[in-house]
Amino acid sequence: MEISGIISAIVIGLIIGVLGRLVVPGRQHIGILWTIVVGIVAALVGAAIAKAFGVSETNGVDWIEWLIQIGLAAVGVAALDRARTAHH
Repeated sequence: MEISGIISAIVIGLIIGVLGRLVVPGRQHIGILWTIVVGIVAALVGAAIAKAFGVSETNGVDWIEWLIQIGLAAVGVAALDRARTAHH
């Protein structure tokens, strides 16, 4: 993967992660690095799911793919937050 691909993955991960955090009610006790990691994983898994269902390539904005990715990020943020608060 080229450096531009890595940078774009981080930026997309940040956006997806932050949007996922916004969906989860309350305050989350995870840092920005974990938010980015969750966002990157959600973006990759969401893109694969969208491709499997044939909704990854549409005319205009790929809203369904974005919704899948944001939903996965929200689940990831909530799960990580619960795991972290359970240990404290």
